Amino acid sequence: MSIGRRGLAGLAAIAVLAAACGGGGDESKGSDKPSEPTAATSQAPSGDSNRNSVAAFHDQTIDWTDCGDFQCGSVEVPMDYSNPSGPTVDIQLKRAPATGDPIGTLFINPGGPGGSGTDYLTTFSHEMSDQMRAHYDVIGFDPRGVAKSDPLVCVNDAELDKLVAFDPTPDTPAEVTEARDLLRQLGDGCADAGPLAEHMSTVDVARDLDILRAAVGDPKLNYYGASYGTYIGAIYAELFPQRVGRFVLDGAIDPSLSPQQFNIGQAKGFQRALDAYIDDCVSSGDCPLGTNHDEAIQRLHSFLDDLDQHPLDSGDPARPLTEGLGFYGIAVTLYVKDYWPLLTQALTAAFNGDGSVLLTLADAYLQRDDNGYTNNSSQVIYAVNCLDHPVHMTNQQIEQSVPRYEKASSVFGRVFAWSMLGCSNWPLKADQPTPSIDAAGSAPIVVIGTTRDPATPYAWAVGLANELKSGVLITRDGDGHTGYHMGNECVDNAVDNYLIDGKVPQNSLSC
Repeated sequence: MSIGRRGLAGLAAIAVLAAACGGGGDESKGSDKPSEPTAATSQAPSGDSNRNSVAAFHDQTIDWTDCGDFQCGSVEVPMDYSNPSGPTVDIQLKRAPATGDPIGTLFINPGGPGGSGTDYLTTFSHEMSDQMRAHYDVIGFDPRGVAKSDPLVCVNDAELDKLVAFDPTPDTPAEVTEARDLLRQLGDGCADAGPLAEHMSTVDVARDLDILRAAVGDPKLNYYGASYGTYIGAIYAELFPQRVGRFVLDGAIDPSLSPQQFNIGQAKGFQRALDAYIDDCVSSGDCPLGTNHDEAIQRLHSFLDDLDQHPLDSGDPARPLTEGLGFYGIAVTLYVKDYWPLLTQALTAAFNGDGSVLLTLADAYLQRDDNGYTNNSSQVIYAVNCLDHPVHMTNQQIEQSVPRYEKASSVFGRVFAWSMLGCSNWPLKADQPTPSIDAAGSAPIVVIGTTRDPATPYAWAVGLANELKSGVLITRDGDGHTGYHMGNECVDNAVDNYLIDGKVPQNSLSC
């Protein structure tokens, strides 16, 4: 469950939910989102019928049109890189033009898999310094199959509701069977949605990114990626090391980890963030979880166990607060320290029998509002991860792994252990292998890690920086997910100086 911090933009609106108790809003909402499975768009190349090589896609010209405060456009890429003359995918772009003389284009990605870069640009552009605004055209892109880029839709909203609300810690053979059936339904839906589902890997996205680079006329790619976006950047650097310009990988994923190591690392990260929240809550003297850390942990255990047996009234009879939704509602607030008061408010309400606040928080994570899911991120995360990191585990293997996970996180351990079911019955395989990463021959790549990051633990940034031949590590001592634009002047200045002036930060810079 790695998502970019800006993917939680809806939480800003939730700050007023004490009065309104409504879902957060973002640009991805709209009435044109399909509610039933649809085939991803697939058509022959429209711009050049002789595109029989990948290089031919580099010659495109982007037709930029005004869209609010930004400019929007699209670029065609081959759906299948082994058959560039076949069907194509439209990659949607949104650009904030430089206010001065641009030194190039900066492409940005918020993470996911499944995060919308076009939506992310709104937040990112407001956070940029005046110098960054002056020197870069900044482009957010929706990766293939994501948001507005020929979205992959595998199940309808009702089916997805059932999946995300289901018990994340199945206790009986019947519950395990039902969990597998729900995940199999999602995978089969993706397989039935069209050929794009076989070509959703991060290798495909990285190759798309090189076509985007060429389409804007830049000889090298300048890139900022957060969370899963760091994985896109790392694979790009491996595939095209000589085309790496100024790269910042923030809240890094360590690509050397196995899926099991990845999951255990995230369990540790969320527990570390939860412990920090609890210590802060208890010290306030008015914490709904109790007066000391051990009491708080036990209260959370009991609360989640109770939700498993007795879902809490949320005000919506069709969507009571289940253990699964309660987990999402708690976890989402651990991404940013400023959201901790929302968790206190939500738990206070829940302990008084009102699950609506936690449900609203869960919906912010899942990007759902009263009309349904605002984008397809909750489906894409499976479609991409199961191609990138296929893993097939038996029920017995998962149950045997539970003690390791519970050692990593007493509260969330079983959730992360059973999440290994996610790809166990996935019907599709990637058409291209995922490479090992060292990006030999690339320009310096800046990697940022935050010491108490829940979603991408600090050790992952250290690992990636060491694996990259040209990796340069910046450490932010703090809470929350990612480090740039998180209120740390040391990090922000180091990144801006690098992106604008090419001044490479001192390796192991501590902020």
